Amino acid sequence: MSFSALGLTEPILRALEEKGYSTPSPIQIEAIPAVLSGRDVMAAAQTGTGKTASFTLPLLQRLACGPRVKANHIRALVLTPTRELAVQVGQSVAAYGRHLPLKSGVVYGGVKINPQMMKLRGGIDVLVATPGRLLDLFSQNAVRFSQVETLVLDEADRMLDMGFIDDIRKILALLPKQRQNLLFSATFSDSIRNLTDGLLNDPLLIEVSPRNSAAENVKQWLFEVDQGKKAALLSHLVRTKDWEQVLVFTRTKNGADRLVRHLQSDNLSAVAIHGDKSQGARTRALADFKANKIRVLVATDIAARGLDINELPQVVNFDLPKVAQDYVHRIGRTGRAGLQGEGISLVSADEVKLLSAIESLIRQTLLREVEAGFIPAHKVPLTRQMKVRPKKPKKPKKKQPQSGPRGQG
Repeated sequence: MSFSALGLTEPILRALEEKGYSTPSPIQIEAIPAVLSGRDVMAAAQTGTGKTASFTLPLLQRLACGPRVKANHIRALVLTPTRELAVQVGQSVAAYGRHLPLKSGVVYGGVKINPQMMKLRGGIDVLVATPGRLLDLFSQNAVRFSQVETLVLDEADRMLDMGFIDDIRKILALLPKQRQNLLFSATFSDSIRNLTDGLLNDPLLIEVSPRNSAAENVKQWLFEVDQGKKAALLSHLVRTKDWEQVLVFTRTKNGADRLVRHLQSDNLSAVAIHGDKSQGARTRALADFKANKIRVLVATDIAARGLDINELPQVVNFDLPKVAQDYVHRIGRTGRAGLQGEGISLVSADEVKLLSAIESLIRQTLLREVEAGFIPAHKVPLTRQMKVRPKKPKKPKKKQPQSGPRGQG
C-alpha cells in the first residue's frame, strides 16, 4: 500500500517523497484514515514504528482546509512530556507541512520565554508544547485556546509518570469542549486508560503490536558484571566491537556525569544529557552525537523518548530502569523504521528484581553473554540465592569446680 491510497493530498505526498518515505507502517495504515475522518483515536504501537507521522500527516491535511488562525491563537495542540520529544515532533510537523500554508511552533521550558511569546503573536496553526511552559504562556496571555480543533497527547503515559497529571487536567479545562482528541503512545498503563474516560468520544482503539512488547528487529542480551566493573566493561565493548555511535542510559544524573568522565579518561569521546544540563547544552550534545562527532551519548530517562537518531545501531542500559516500561522505550531508540538494532544491558547482582520485572513485561528471557577478554572480579549470579554459612560446632562448656559450703574453701 502507498501513502496516496490513504487519502493524503499532493502537497503532503510530495513532502513524504522528499523525505524518502514510500510505504506506510501498520500504525499509519490504521490511524491516518481515522484521523482524516475526524474520529478520536487511541493508538498504541512500539517506539520507532511511525506514530508521529500517524497523527501529524492527517492533522496537517485537515488544518489546511480550515479557517485562518487568529493572533495569539492556535488550532492544534500537541502535548509532549519532554523538550527533546517536543523538538522532534516540531521538526516532523515542519517537514511534512513544508508545502502547506500553515505555521507551526514549539514551546518548552529551560529557555527564555519572550521569543516564544513573540512567535505566538501572529498565531500558530500547530503548537507543540510541554505542559508547564504552555501554562506559563497562558498565564501571561500569550496563547489562547478558543480556536483549538484538535488535541494530541503524545506519550501520555510518560507525562503521567513524570507528574504532569495536574497540568494536563488544567489544560483540558481550558480547551473547547468540541474538538478531536488523539492519544498516541508506545504503552498504555491503567492510569492512561482512566484518563481517557470522559476525554475521548467513541475512540477508535488501535494496537498494532502486543502491549509493552519490544521490537522484534532489536537483538537483546545482557552481560553479568559487578557494579564496580560496569564502566570498564563498557569501554571494552566500545573499543573491541568498534561501536561508533552508542546511546547509554544511566539511572541518575550524577551517574551519567561519572560515566562520561571515565569514558573520557579512556580516550573515548562522550557527553551527557540530563535535567541539570541547560537546554542549549542538551541541544548541542544531541547535534554532535547525530553528526558522529561524539561516540558515546550518556543519558538519563529524560531522553528515553524523543531521541530520533537515524540508524542508531546500539543502545546500552548501563543501569536497568526502575520502571520496567522504560526499558521498552530505551531500546526503542534503536531498530527504528524497520532497521536492525542492538539493546545491551549491563546487569549486576543488585538489579535482579529489576531484570525480573523487565523480562516479565516483555515476556521473554534476555540472552546472557560472556565477553571474551574481559574478566569481571567474580561471576555474578542473576538468581536470588540465600547464602548459608555452615554453623560452627559449639565448644563444650568447661565444668566449673564445685565450691563447698559457704565459708569453707
